[in-house]
Amino acid sequence: MSEELPREQSSPKRQGRRSRLGGPVGEFVITLVIAFVLVFGFVRPFVVEAYRIPSASMEPTLDIHDRVLANKFIYDFTDPQRGQIVIFKNPEDPNSDPLIKRVVGLPGDTLRIQHGKLYVNGVPQNEPYIHKNPCLQFRPKTCSFGPTEVPPGHVFVMGDNRANSYDSRFFGPVPESSIEGEAFLRFWPPGRLAWL
Repeated sequence: MSEELPREQSSPKRQGRRSRLGGPVGEFVITLVIAFVLVFGFVRPFVVEAYRIPSASMEPTLDIHDRVLANKFIYDFTDPQRGQIVIFKNPEDPNSDPLIKRVVGLPGDTLRIQHGKLYVNGVPQNEPYIHKNPCLQFRPKTCSFGPTEVPPGHVFVMGDNRANSYDSRFFGPVPESSIEGEAFLRFWPPGRLAWL
């Protein structure tokens, strides 16, 4: 007669724990935890990050409290282009929250503003995205600025709300190494969902 080893008996407490973690609900919770770890442990630092718009400097494209997603690795493979909206470290305080502006000048470009109109290499720019009144006489550098040349390895950035934007007209061109990513999607509020 063979002797069978007794099977381990689960206590009711242990069985309850198993039923809470097993099955579809348990799998969903585990999947959610893994996804959370992946998103905030890998995706956020290296691929895509959400940013909240803190000021009116990018109106009407981006309003205060809008939220955008930024592609954080694009500039590992390509250079910034004129018209792109970039997120970058504040040149005057790199430890503060990053800034968001539009690239208007590339390395080697000469920029000037005359009567509120932006000229790049002598060519007036078509900028349908800027705020309706970019030139205010009492605001410095809105009606007249430059000419200035963008040095190698830098970009010149300005807010779409030119009369209310602290940008390269004040702190100078931004080193490309300070750019954290390109804003590509406005996702909040849901009624303003749009590609940028």
